[in-house]
Amino acid sequence: MKIVLTGTGGLVGSALTSSLAAGGHSITRLSHSQPWPELVGHDAVVHLAGENIATGRWTPEKKARIRDSRVQVTRRLCETVTKLASPPRVFICASAVGYYGNRDDEVLREDSASGTGFLAEVCRDWEAATKPAADAGVRVVNLRFGVILNATGGALAKMLTPFKLGVGGVIGDGRQWMSWITLDDAAGVIGYALADETLRGPANVVAPQPVTNREFTETLGRVLRRPTMFPVPAFVLRLALGEMADALLLSSQRVEPAKLFASGYQFRFPKLEGALRHLLGKQAPRQRLL
Repeated sequence: MKIVLTGTGGLVGSALTSSLAAGGHSITRLSHSQPWPELVGHDAVVHLAGENIATGRWTPEKKARIRDSRVQVTRRLCETVTKLASPPRVFICASAVGYYGNRDDEVLREDSASGTGFLAEVCRDWEAATKPAADAGVRVVNLRFGVILNATGGALAKMLTPFKLGVGGVIGDGRQWMSWITLDDAAGVIGYALADETLRGPANVVAPQPVTNREFTETLGRVLRRPTMFPVPAFVLRLALGEMADALLLSSQRVEPAKLFASGYQFRFPKLEGALRHLLGKQAPRQRLL
């Protein structure tokens, strides 16, 4: 399969590049900052590019870059491919569980309503920007990613140092739900979406067992064999990070991968402790025999 891929320098994009190449696929890398190559003759587009939302405070300028790098670039790319005499058969576009906003304990599936707040608005418009491709008959899949876990990048990598030092703890009251997925499964779902012609529209890319922040904290501490007795109060996070604290760290999304379940996708790491032990190279303690 000949695949156009954006965001190849990101966490998911770099892993996906390796896995697709290993599978014998041909990849054309696309960057919004450079002239786009000729896109004729490609079978699929996987669009993962976007301004990093987790670095720097959300100033008005930063928020504009977050929005434009997703909504405007996606719309431009969709309009470009739909003008081709023979457009790609499938257009896979990243989105995020931020689409749902802060929803406390509500179980969220793909048909749940969008929430409120900056990230929810961006995700809603981001997905809507793929409409030109869908209207042209291209199979569009909007992958709503949860927190992607990997030991060398992303959220987990940032947590490891304080947790290893024994100063990790819950964030806020610890009751907010965290919908997560390993990098292996995130890349696996994209490969699956490329091949499964029945999958279209929004799809939640999260493991089947979300956890609260308290559960995540206790599990990570157990895997690392470190105490987790130093909570980070919500007001401290808001002082340090502003609006980003509520959107990324204190918001609650209890998301279920209903479409992936229905389509038959098999998660490599459905449970958090097994996922963390795999990612961190920590074997489970042996049970003593009586």
